[in-house]
Amino acid sequence: MTEQGGPEPVTQAGASAESAVERTLGTLATLNPAYAVDHQTPPPAGPITIDDLYRSHRMQMVRLAILLVDDLASAEDVVQEAFAGLYRNWSGLRDRAAAIGYLRTAVVNGSRSMLRRRRTARAYVPPDPGTARSAESLAMLSAEHQAVVTALADLAPRQREVLVLRYYGGLSEAEIAETTGLSKGTVKSTASRAVAKLGDIMRASS
Repeated sequence: MTEQGGPEPVTQAGASAESAVERTLGTLATLNPAYAVDHQTPPPAGPITIDDLYRSHRMQMVRLAILLVDDLASAEDVVQEAFAGLYRNWSGLRDRAAAIGYLRTAVVNGSRSMLRRRRTARAYVPPDPGTARSAESLAMLSAEHQAVVTALADLAPRQREVLVLRYYGGLSEAEIAETTGLSKGTVKSTASRAVAKLGDIMRASS
C-alpha cells in the first residue's frame, strides 16, 4: 500500500504482463464458432427455430461452459439443461437476440450451480487438466494462449465469468451485466482485477 492508503502502483513489468494477457485474451473469440454470426450487422433476418439455434450455437455454449467449469461432461450437461429451459420458455422470447441472451444467462447460472455442487461434494475429483478442455482444441493454440486459458481456472468464478463473456463472447459491459446480474461498475472493476490477477499468475509461472 502507498502512504496514503491507496493501491500499490503498477510496475512496468506488471503493466507489460497485463498487456500481454489482454492481447492473448483477445484471441479467445477464435474459439467461438458463432462469434461472426452473433456480431453481424445487421443480424440474420427471418424467423428462427430452436433447432436453428441448437445447430448454430450449441458448440459455442459448450465451449463457454468449459471455460467456466473446466470439464467437458459437466459443460455438456449445463448446455443441455440451458436448451431445455429455452424450449420451455420459447413462447416468451422476442427474437433471436433474446433467445441467445437467454442461453448465455442459463449457461452462466448452470455453471455457477455446478461449481457450488462440486464444492459441497466430498468425493469430487477435479478433472484431469490434460483432458478437461478437449473441446476447446487447445492443442491448436500457441503455448502462450494455452497458458492464459489454463490460468483462467485459478481466478475466482466471478472474475472468470466476466473475462470469458468479454473476450470469448465479445459482450459489452452492459451485456455482461445483464447476463451475470452484476452492475456495470462491478463488471468493469472485476475485469480490471481479473486481468491483473492473470498477469500475476503468468509471471509466477514463467
